[in-house]
Amino acid sequence: MKQKFNHALMLGAVSLTSLLVGCSQSTTDNVVISTKQGVAKSKDAATANSIEIWPKLNIAVKPDAKIEQRITDILSGMTLAQKVAQTIQPEIRDITLDDMRTYGFGSYLNGGGAFPNGDKHASPSDWVALAEKMYQASIDDSIDGSTIPTMWGTDAVHGHNNVIGATLFPHNIGLGAAHNPALIEEIAKATAEEVLATGIDWIFAPTVATVRDDRWGRTYEGYSEDPEIVRDYSASIVKGLQGSADSNFLGDRQVISTVKHFIGDGGTVGGDDQGDNIADEQTLFDIHAQGYVGGLTAGAQSVMASFNSWNGDKVHGNRYLLTSVLKERMGFDGFVVGDWNGHGQIQGCSNESCPQAMNAGLDIYMVPTGAWKPLLENTIAQVESGEISTTRLDDAVTRILRVKLRAGLFDKPAPAERILSGNKDIIGSPEHRAVARQAVRESLVLLKNHQQVLPLSANANILVAGGGADNIGQQSGGWSITWQGTGNTNQDFPGGTSIYQGIQQAVAQANGTVELAVDGKFTQKPDVAIVVFGEQPYAEGNGDLDNLEYQRGNKTDLALLKSLKAQGIPVVSVFLTGRPLWVNPELNASDAFVVAWLPGTEGAGVADVLFTAANGDIQHDFKGQLSFSWPKSPTQTNINRFDTNDSGLLPYGFGLKYGERSTVDNTLSEETGSDNEQALPVLAIYDRNVQAPWKMALVTAQKSATVASSMLENGALKFRTIDRRVQEDAFKVEWLKADAGQVRIYHDFLQDLRSYTESNSTLQFDYQLNSALQDALFLQMNCAQSCESDVALTQHMQFEQAQPWQTMSVDLACFKQNSTDFSKVGIPFALRSKEPLSLSISDIRIVPNTASDAVIRCATP
Repeated sequence: MKQKFNHALMLGAVSLTSLLVGCSQSTTDNVVISTKQGVAKSKDAATANSIEIWPKLNIAVKPDAKIEQRITDILSGMTLAQKVAQTIQPEIRDITLDDMRTYGFGSYLNGGGAFPNGDKHASPSDWVALAEKMYQASIDDSIDGSTIPTMWGTDAVHGHNNVIGATLFPHNIGLGAAHNPALIEEIAKATAEEVLATGIDWIFAPTVATVRDDRWGRTYEGYSEDPEIVRDYSASIVKGLQGSADSNFLGDRQVISTVKHFIGDGGTVGGDDQGDNIADEQTLFDIHAQGYVGGLTAGAQSVMASFNSWNGDKVHGNRYLLTSVLKERMGFDGFVVGDWNGHGQIQGCSNESCPQAMNAGLDIYMVPTGAWKPLLENTIAQVESGEISTTRLDDAVTRILRVKLRAGLFDKPAPAERILSGNKDIIGSPEHRAVARQAVRESLVLLKNHQQVLPLSANANILVAGGGADNIGQQSGGWSITWQGTGNTNQDFPGGTSIYQGIQQAVAQANGTVELAVDGKFTQKPDVAIVVFGEQPYAEGNGDLDNLEYQRGNKTDLALLKSLKAQGIPVVSVFLTGRPLWVNPELNASDAFVVAWLPGTEGAGVADVLFTAANGDIQHDFKGQLSFSWPKSPTQTNINRFDTNDSGLLPYGFGLKYGERSTVDNTLSEETGSDNEQALPVLAIYDRNVQAPWKMALVTAQKSATVASSMLENGALKFRTIDRRVQEDAFKVEWLKADAGQVRIYHDFLQDLRSYTESNSTLQFDYQLNSALQDALFLQMNCAQSCESDVALTQHMQFEQAQPWQTMSVDLACFKQNSTDFSKVGIPFALRSKEPLSLSISDIRIVPNTASDAVIRCATP
């Protein structure tokens, strides 16, 4: 596992030539080769037909005549309804066992934040129980006549991240900095075992995006801006998940893998999630296809289509890419699965009907929410009418059956009887945590070490400060228990260690002293302060930025660093981040600066590197090197290896080791180059999810329950995330009886929002009434204990069938007139209804300079 990553013109020990079959030398040259001059292009690229850009891959998993005959036999006995059901993938929150028994879906999934029985704390045995029930329902032929087993897919993207107690590894960006493909394979093996322990067959990983613009909110899902790393890592993780083609391929300890998202998701204009990639075709292959060269060659059995467009055409509906390139030219014989209702984004389609996607080459529709039933019925009708040919449907089902047969799903025991199912000792096992801890150590990148302040002696007096110090949820980032990684506490990660806990253990062993003070207010002056800070958790969409400045307009972490420095205390910064960010002020205020990325549950790996052994020897030196270039300004958003534009602050591959002279001094420019530094921004309270530092709760007279997953019901109120524009970007709340309580957004500490009342602001939210509004509905904003105010909304909200989304805007002066103290706001948004009501809500925000246009105005004329 200590294999050195080699930037040679090889894939590990596999030569580039061996990846290709029947290609001329000019075609071989089309495989990306990074050089100091840039990306090598084909000598014939200018004159070659487009399809010749794409190589025929030497895929490790070969066709098997017995399997192909078995597919033919099964297919010949299937009805049209049975075939279409194989192409429909609903989500566990939207189907019952009776649905599975009736229709025999080919697969199903749990989206991020979905759990058996809606219980975030579901045990491994609960997961196995659901897998067993779904499997038995799928092979029950009493209604649909089919005995084809279903399969369960899950997003285990940095460990089995939906399950309490699982080992969470560093996110991909940190693994890229480790430059260790062999370690990646061990991580994949461990992940596969933990997934199998819960009865699941299939993982939606690896993500092989080659990120070009770090504003993209999924940057941390990419290993590197360099397609070489992406290519090599993709091969390693596929082999770790599935086994090698010639050794234990899809055996009892392996799962089906998915290389995603095909293609170009990391190269959209402006880093816009689900946006448009306008690269030419050669660049699409050279930069964005290398993960598929690696992963498909290693034998990946499924590919997930991408939300993004390529030059204006949604990939989910692009026949050239999905069929001509991926299946016919590259030789992929597994299946293509869609992303979350991605087919519904194709022009002329909806979530309920999209023949264009199957005709383009999509084999499985991922269709969460209640859209699965009309989609199934419409697809059957479209085959009957000839809009979808029977040949295309049979091809899709053939591919699905091929993967199921290769994975042994027809022959393996039921999920509850499989060799690893229900083995609680596998979930978060010491062996897996040791691999994760090694990955944390190897992913750390040292950007600055002024006067060799690091390494630290563990027998010193250490202060640990910063919001990320004792916060496993923050250090794990998005896709951690919940989809966005929000709403978690340390108790949601049993067996894990925060960075502070790791430091505490190291210092205790050396008889030093350590004090945790998040705000930096110590009781005894320390010898050194370790400040752990960085980005709050986010996932796709929510993490998109318009520039790379860290804590833009709210420099609380910088203030903490400066306060400690002003007291003559050496400061070691540990930065938690899902991408390179402009942190010049924070670098200037730090004596040492370590990028820890998003290390996952094994925070103790940080202390392993920061501290010497008891005898003063270095235990572990820094190994991490930047797999993304580091920006020198907030607007330097798309610097990449070998670019000819201005270089960044720190280049790709940078990373200090102990004893090396620091090249970053304390005089970095802190000019942002922005003309709008003083402008009051829109304050987002709910933007696709609750924005930090706010939290959401359902509150009744008896109790308050924090919303920590996508579903919550307490007998009086019911909450669920829903899709409005994109995946789970809104929520629906139902008051189940009169005076049931309220849905509330709150913070444990009071916030000063006076600048917004001084700027003629409004509190705005988008809504859709799902039922008639019978009685009073109140919007509330609260400050201290005795400070609350109600604004009646009823007369301003009218229910109509099929009503489009509306915007409610309330002048903040309405709350001020009701004695709200805006210097101490603890609850910026709360709704309570006098009668049963169903209401959908999105985009809660406070918007400056909009009072004059408010729906409800209270300002003095």
